[in-house]
Amino acid sequence: MSSCSGNRELLKTVNLDITSSKVFENGFTGLAIYDPGAKKWVYEYNSKKYFIPASNTKLFTFYTGLQVLGDSVPAIRYTINNDSLIFTGTGDPSLLHKDLPESSVIDFLKHSDKNLFFMPAIYSESGLGPGWAWDDYNYYYSAEKSSLPVAGNTVIFSFKNAESIPEAYPKIFSDSTLLDKTKSERSGVKRDRHQNIFRYTVNPEKTDSERSVPFNTSEALAIKILEDSLQRNIEILHNDPDVNLEKTFYSIPTDSLYKRLLQQSDNFIAEQILLLAANQISDSLKTQIAIDHMKENFLKDLPQEPKWVDGSGLSRYNLQTPGNMVRLLEKILKEVPQDRLFELLPAGGVSGTLKSQFKNEQPFIYAKTGSLSNNYSLSGYLITKKGKLLIISFMNSNYMVPSSALKAEMEKIIENIRNLK
Repeated sequence: MSSCSGNRELLKTVNLDITSSKVFENGFTGLAIYDPGAKKWVYEYNSKKYFIPASNTKLFTFYTGLQVLGDSVPAIRYTINNDSLIFTGTGDPSLLHKDLPESSVIDFLKHSDKNLFFMPAIYSESGLGPGWAWDDYNYYYSAEKSSLPVAGNTVIFSFKNAESIPEAYPKIFSDSTLLDKTKSERSGVKRDRHQNIFRYTVNPEKTDSERSVPFNTSEALAIKILEDSLQRNIEILHNDPDVNLEKTFYSIPTDSLYKRLLQQSDNFIAEQILLLAANQISDSLKTQIAIDHMKENFLKDLPQEPKWVDGSGLSRYNLQTPGNMVRLLEKILKEVPQDRLFELLPAGGVSGTLKSQFKNEQPFIYAKTGSLSNNYSLSGYLITKKGKLLIISFMNSNYMVPSSALKAEMEKIIENIRNLK
């Protein structure tokens, strides 16, 4: 009885912290805390109201991967016909990606004794998702999605000194890298909006750095980059209904994707996971196919109807409630052993997007953050000082205070929740 009374008092304090805080007063805040062991709600504040989830959307993408993809990423579909190897893309983001394990597809294609032919997939998506900010096209976090992505669909420019052209990866873009003689406070690169012309500026005092810039994608360009890497010719075929690409070649463990998805909050990988899932569900790479499949088969029991439009959360069209986030996290906890799950998620004070927050001798929070201008959310798992596991979703929209102030206030409240007996 003493424990229950103590918890009630603590939660009164949490409620007072939220309702009286100057940080929260001009924005919109929601908090849901759930005890999965006791199967009961511990605390709810605006838990049924909708917020822009930003990268908390990636938890839905992660759950999609768990349900649809296996242990390894289906990289290409192919068939061997006499002296020809015919293949198509599945949306696998690992091909020539510098921040993922090396894809086994490269060796498979490079050392095949067959002539290589690429057949375009059934793909009708635009490179940028619905509701994305079009003027973010030059930033690494807004890389285009595609059916056959290569090198993360970005060019990495390495600045060594002020006299030389920055090195480009993939190298094929070196010839379209031009000096912009405009003075700049730092070295940088900007791509022309509708073509792959990259204009760089150099500050002699600020070289020895890298810039990642998305390129305009096309299947022809992807094949050209792949040819350059393989040092082999690849012919592009028109779609032929008589060709049955009945075999699948797998590349890397799916956990390699999930870890980067969750810890680095990688938007490009998020979008490609939904395309991969759609390709497993149907014969088309279309984001909405994966979303509809998940809503129909795995998410009907969410407390509120989700508004879910992309894999990354870049779109402000996405809307979720704290209650939905908690229920989703409960579902994930049933699918994934806790040790594996906590290894994939950012850990407070240790890894990913929570490395600089919640510092403690032992991590006590494992959660996904989500951030867009004037929106910040955190949803995940909290271990109390008594060792109880709680599921928490703390969502904020439309605030005008500095994000640092909001995060500090959230951290104080979460520390109080951690004191639950």
